[in-house]
Amino acid sequence: MRAEDFAGLYQLEEKYWWFAAMRQITDTIAARELQQPNLRILDAGCGTGFNLGYYSNGNSRDVYGLDIADAALEHVRKRGFGKIAQASIAEIPFGSETFDLVFSFEVVTHTPRELHDSEFREMHRVLKPGGHLFIRVPAFMWLWSSHDEAIEAWHRFSRGELVKHLADAGFVVEWTSYANGFLFPVILIHRFLKRAGIGAGTDVKPLPRGLGWLDGIFRGILASEAAWFKSGRRLPFGLSLIAYARKN
Repeated sequence: MRAEDFAGLYQLEEKYWWFAAMRQITDTIAARELQQPNLRILDAGCGTGFNLGYYSNGNSRDVYGLDIADAALEHVRKRGFGKIAQASIAEIPFGSETFDLVFSFEVVTHTPRELHDSEFREMHRVLKPGGHLFIRVPAFMWLWSSHDEAIEAWHRFSRGELVKHLADAGFVVEWTSYANGFLFPVILIHRFLKRAGIGAGTDVKPLPRGLGWLDGIFRGILASEAAWFKSGRRLPFGLSLIAYARKN
């Protein structure tokens, strides 16, 4: 990603509807583990670092981050975090069996496909036995658009593809579902407009002037998926794909 993309993320991560609602979904899926005391957590591809502070709160958590981009880590330092490393998730610079929980939010998509197997193996390696990986990736190659090109993504995943990567790395997949499905009709229209040249570029930007009131509506709709998942249900489609997997 470009330096200007990270600057935009730094401004948006705390309150923008998509980030806020996705944190609610993450908290729901990983709730049992997040309630445990003395967790050691790695955000593998921490971006500008908002989640490092968010997940540092409570139960004496010890939170670490890594990212390969200079521009990302500059923003992490602005937030005052020091437990960070500049590295690729294909070569994580921490010892084996170090972490109880690893987060990977929209990270693998930014790396070439030939690195994916080693990235999943590395996230498996640094987890303690019984530790968990929460991973979120963009879904469905047929949804590829100028957004993916603008953020320099390489790939979008199907559920079968993600599950195979996890299983091959040694994970037991406990839960998986597509996400951001309740807004799927709106998303489809938006993506088709992009293909027609309307609204090109990244979707991660403030809503147009005069449409800020939609932020709360979109946030509420997406956040309601957390309750849907908590009830034991899944979504058969969505813009994102989530898996929660355990190291035996």
